[in-house]
Amino acid sequence: HVQLVESGGGSVQTGGSLRLSCAASGLSVSDFSMAWFRQAPGKGREGVAAIDSDGRTRYADSVKGRFTISKDNAKNSLYLRMNSLKPEDTAMYYCAAEPWTNTDYALTPGLYGYWGQGTQVTVS
Repeated sequence: HVQLVESGGGSVQTGGSLRLSCAASGLSVSDFSMAWFRQAPGKGREGVAAIDSDGRTRYADSVKGRFTISKDNAKNSLYLRMNSLKPEDTAMYYCAAEPWTNTDYALTPGLYGYWGQGTQVTVS
């Protein structure tokens, strides 16, 4: 039984930082393509950052240089470090996993079969 549990969200001021975590069970983050998505009220789910089993990363243009995705295989966890936060980063953030994704399409929500419940990030 696969379970992804996000944590670390909260309310911060513009320019602040947060670190999101995603604890995985039932799968090994070392073997899976992992990603962070977000969804703001009234908008579709947007890919933020992805990391494949070889550690290759991909970022949405809107977060490049501000967000960093990483994983700790020993802790079987995925992370998203978010710096220089902006009000437009406000959204529910979701962790997702899939055995394999094409790097070119790694930020496509439909490619991922496993999802967490999300953690809210609010920037004001």
